[in-house]
Amino acid sequence: MTLLRPALVGFAAGVLSVLLFHQGTVALLHAAGLVPNAPFRLHAVPPLGVPQLVSIAFWGGVWGSGLGLFLASSGRRWPPMLAGLVMGVCCSLVGFTVVAALRGQPLLGGLDPGRWWRSLLINGAFGWGVGVLLLAARRVFRG
Repeated sequence: MTLLRPALVGFAAGVLSVLLFHQGTVALLHAAGLVPNAPFRLHAVPPLGVPQLVSIAFWGGVWGSGLGLFLASSGRRWPPMLAGLVMGVCCSLVGFTVVAALRGQPLLGGLDPGRWWRSLLINGAFGWGVGVLLLAARRVFRG
């Protein structure tokens, strides 16, 4: 039962971080003309046909649960924002390998430096945001 709380708080932090930090970074990059897709996209995506934003938020919650559990089990050895940033890099690596393979896309982003820096920036902002939100939750829900 003690791991349920960090998993749930992590899930919530992951979902909120997608909405605030991930999509906020996409919005800034889109406004600057650096990414073609606008944030908060609601078109249906396979395999379930749910809106893209819902899918991204769900997977952000899954990653956030993992980070919440990791931080809870590691004590206070990892600063949450640093752990979140590392998690964001891991998200990019999984996206460029596992997700790309499942979708039939080029592995490692086709070694396109533009894809890499955008992915690292967007996912890094997401991960850092999860860390910020978990740190805030730790202070609010001491115990």
